[in-house]
Formats: sequence, structure tokens, C-alpha cells
Amino acid sequence: MESIEIFKALANKSRLQMLEWLKEPEINFPDQLQSGFEHGVCVGQIQAKAGLTQSTVSEYLSILQRAGFIESKRVGQWTYYKRNEGAFEALSKLIQSNL
Repeated sequence: MESIEIFKALANKSRLQMLEWLKEPEINFPDQLQSGFEHGVCVGQIQAKAGLTQSTVSEYLSILQRAGFIESKRVGQWTYYKRNEGAFEALSKLIQSNL
């Protein structure tokens, strides 16, 4: 993905918040503690915390996924999301080498 698309994905307060929340899911999604975070955070938990419509949250998560910042996993009828830490390492290297 081009650098400009990566930075566009980050240029939204709600998407940045989602990435911050997914960094520490145990703290930010306590309602899911009992079932665990093996697969990530359920999209319903993200939507409830964001206070946005389901369609907006889905769009934002798709943008972050296309940029490589998050990964999804479908388990039954639920979709779970977690951060792709490798993408953040690559972003750091991109910034250090090009900017």
C-alpha cells in the first residue's frame, strides 16, 4: 500500500481511537474479559465503545485492515479484530527512513 493511503487511514480520530483501544484490549474491553482475546476483540464490543453506527464502524475497520494495521478473524457469526504489530514496526521504519 502506498504511504499516502497509510496516512489517510490514520487521519481520523475514531480510527486512531480504535487502534489505541486494540493495543490494550484487556483494559479497554472489560466486557470481553471472561471470553478472552485469543481471536481479538469482537466487532460488537468495538461498535459499542465507539458509539458509532455499525456501518460506520465496519467501514473504519475495513480501512484499517486494508492499510494493514489490523487483522480480522471470523468465528461462527462473529468477527474479531486485533492489531497487526508488524504494520506499526513497518510504519516506524517508513517514517525514519523517508521523513
